Amino acid sequence: MSSSPARRDRPRRLLDLVARRERADDVAVPATLRVTRLRDGEVLESQTVGADASDDAADAALAFAEAEPDGLVILGYDVPTVEQVAHLGSRWDLHPLLVEDLLKAGQRPKLERYGDVLFVVARLASYDDPTEDVQVTEFHLLVRGNVVVIVCQARSGETVGDVHRIARDPAVLRLGPEAVVHSFLDVAVDGYAHVVADLEVDREEIERQVFDGDEAAAERIYRLSREIIDLQHAAVPLVAVVEALRAGFDEHKIHLELRAYLQDVADHLTRVTSAVAELRDALAQILNVNATLVNQRQNENMKKISGWAAILFAPTLVGAIYGMNFDDMPELHWSFGYPMALGLMLALGVGLWILFRRNRWM
Repeated sequence: MSSSPARRDRPRRLLDLVARRERADDVAVPATLRVTRLRDGEVLESQTVGADASDDAADAALAFAEAEPDGLVILGYDVPTVEQVAHLGSRWDLHPLLVEDLLKAGQRPKLERYGDVLFVVARLASYDDPTEDVQVTEFHLLVRGNVVVIVCQARSGETVGDVHRIARDPAVLRLGPEAVVHSFLDVAVDGYAHVVADLEVDREEIERQVFDGDEAAAERIYRLSREIIDLQHAAVPLVAVVEALRAGFDEHKIHLELRAYLQDVADHLTRVTSAVAELRDALAQILNVNATLVNQRQNENMKKISGWAAILFAPTLVGAIYGMNFDDMPELHWSFGYPMALGLMLALGVGLWILFRRNRWM
């Protein structure tokens, strides 16, 4: 049976997509592949190989998956090279648009289906407290048959090796490859919750800074608001991914126990997104309070400056009047004129100081 022209032309299009890919971290970050083989939820073998041996390891794992329908294979690509993505696309005959997505980072969380291939984009988040930086790492998940592929797009926090902690609960993994996706989402949502808790601590510290009059509070508020936006961009779109998975329960005959797991993930995600929204609103309110306090302090300073200006203006006015060069002026030739002028200057200055002091301007 001859293949269609579109099918024959697909490898060439995959190579075209690979050739157009631009990645600045190919040299700096070594690409690895972690292969995990499971049966009945138990890990049979787990190995990590470099990019030069990844194609052979992936072929062997895919052959195991074909020979063992009841088995489960997890392929974890840690910052894959274009050749690794091209090999996977060729072995699975992936759609060019799907390969293009695998080659591009910076995508929002989403779920798409290309025939029998489930494609999920999700982000894990962690918080670096010393730098107050939310580190977001993008992952792409592919599910086909009894094979799950996890692709780490950039190494900024979590790695594929860290994500393999999802393969530790045999009771869950016995439910099939979809359990890996659901466990991954559970890991992601739990990470969001930990980040929110750390951000809450920083928010409380910022509140104390604001009311203590710390001038560095405004900059910290802006910086933390930016980190909350990054977390929001990772968590909020994931709601649509979870809803899409739930909508396909009946069509794809998802195990009932897995549905309960995903419902739990959905509940946690709802709480996280609500907490993130509340945290962002709280920071906006803190920023408004800080601006109000700054204005109050500036008004107090202006009162003091204006008060001292008035005190200095009074003797200056007297000196200017009696310093005019006219022959006919009252008290000009009076022997007590000079002491009187000095006394008037002092009396006006002291009187104004007492007045401003009573009105709490000084």
